[in-house]
Amino acid sequence: MSKQTKKYLNFVIDKLTNSIENTQTGEIFDTEITRIRDKDFETIKSKDWQFNWKSEFKDKSKLIFKLTTTNNPTIIQGLLSIEDKEDHVFMHLVESSKFNLGKHKIYLGVPGNLVAYACKVSFDKGYEGYVAFDSKTVLIEHYQKTLGATHIHERRMFIDTKAAGKLVSQYFKS
Repeated sequence: MSKQTKKYLNFVIDKLTNSIENTQTGEIFDTEITRIRDKDFETIKSKDWQFNWKSEFKDKSKLIFKLTTTNNPTIIQGLLSIEDKEDHVFMHLVESSKFNLGKHKIYLGVPGNLVAYACKVSFDKGYEGYVAFDSKTVLIEHYQKTLGATHIHERRMFIDTKAAGKLVSQYFKS
């Protein structure tokens, strides 16, 4: 059995939008979040991502989702890895595409959209929106302020029903 290295989430919530927003024009683009398929790896090049998403995809305990715009479903804006823990959802990874990082990013709202989706999955499964994750230490306060997450022990955090409900209602209107 190979030893897995612990992954700490290090995404930054740049803006909570109601979809994703072009940084230059302010234009809002509707999004879709769908499961990753084998053929998606033709466009997911390892040099463009911080994490090894192919390896994450092979782990059958995890569900991997991609965020795309509805008008351009071939361009992946961000990726999410979650696991069903039977009473909550655990977020293993959240990552914006390379072109949505840094000062010159194209879209705002990608990480918030993905986290809101993890909360939605939790509600859909009857877990009352509860989502847990492990944070890099320097981002604990950031996640408390932006996501309403609660710090419980060392790097472990969770999003409760109230905070999850706010995120889901912001990003998902149905």
